[in-house]
Amino acid sequence: AALQVLLRLNNELSYMTTKKQILLLCVLFLSAYSLFSYFTNADTEINYDSNPEETQIAEDYFAGKTIEWIIPFKEGGGGDTWARFNAPFLTKYIPGNPTIIITNIPGGGSIKGANLFAERVKPDGLTILGTSGSTQMPFLLDDPRVRYDYADYKPIMAYPNGGVVYVSNTLGLKSAKDIKDIQDLPLIYASQGPTSLDIVPNLAFELLEMNVKTIFGFRGRGAGRLAFERGEVKIDYQTSSAYLKNVTPLVKSGEAIPLWSWGVLDDNGKLVRDPSFPELPHFGEVYDYMHKGNKPKGLSYDAWFATMAAGFGGMKLLLVPKETPNRIVEIMQEAFVKIKQDPEYIAKKQKAIGYYEQVIGKKAQVIFDIATSIEEAEKEWCKSFLREKYNLNI
Repeated sequence: AALQVLLRLNNELSYMTTKKQILLLCVLFLSAYSLFSYFTNADTEINYDSNPEETQIAEDYFAGKTIEWIIPFKEGGGGDTWARFNAPFLTKYIPGNPTIIITNIPGGGSIKGANLFAERVKPDGLTILGTSGSTQMPFLLDDPRVRYDYADYKPIMAYPNGGVVYVSNTLGLKSAKDIKDIQDLPLIYASQGPTSLDIVPNLAFELLEMNVKTIFGFRGRGAGRLAFERGEVKIDYQTSSAYLKNVTPLVKSGEAIPLWSWGVLDDNGKLVRDPSFPELPHFGEVYDYMHKGNKPKGLSYDAWFATMAAGFGGMKLLLVPKETPNRIVEIMQEAFVKIKQDPEYIAKKQKAIGYYEQVIGKKAQVIFDIATSIEEAEKEWCKSFLREKYNLNI
């Protein structure tokens, strides 16, 4: 329609006075420039529809303000590590240098904190929520305790992540190939809850036919790791950021033996080794080995794969209400663009939270969509598993 208007203006020029011709040429130039800008910027990372009412958001909007970053987990876990690593860089690069405080609200495998955010948050950018796969999973599985809806949010940033399963050195294992030696050995796993992201390891233990009893009620993966360090459990998993920070020292001292990573998805959606732990087999490789070369298949594996993709493909999401002015979101996203170029961030990121890229804009939206959706057949299989294994009827 805009092009048609431009053509009509061009045809009328020859019939107008010089003054009108100059005026319309200005209109023609500005219209063409707007079209050019639209098409040349269509593929940039930050890309939200503009709203005329949002022009009032000043560049120094955050000056003198405090941003509360809610983490619905206990201190010391992967989500907490991720937030505390990013917070100082956000303060540095958001115009106005706002104070950022991390508020930990554990409970219900992250449901408590996510529910409180949904009830209290205002669309002003001053309260943001950092969720993880353990927040997505209860939502995806229709947990009745959930009072938040991802349809009410939009992402500032998304961060894929991974995880590593490890065991105590007292079991005598050296690698994942030794799992058959303990397949019938009773083990205890410390879990946040049946509908948390712990459904990924619980399904994995089931697929590998391991004799693992899960104890629910631990307040985050950090609490599970502490139970491991106290010798109360012999098998555990941690997300990549928490593993690198807290478990690597245990591996170096010989107390913990890493077995496998969950793996990551390549550009074609295929499960491949995690670049943060290239020496470790991914779960698909372990499944293959334990089943004597039979490739992973069937609805049970599909259900595991779906929960892994949703939970780890979009492991960390930084969210605000969808009514939040887009300019506020853009200011934060522009800060992340600068953060990723910061020499200190580049030097510390791998050790702190892993190789994975923190993405914004269209990429973040794609990850957000994957992390907050699951096929109905796979969802129903998971519900059936929870009902039969843990007597949990959702």
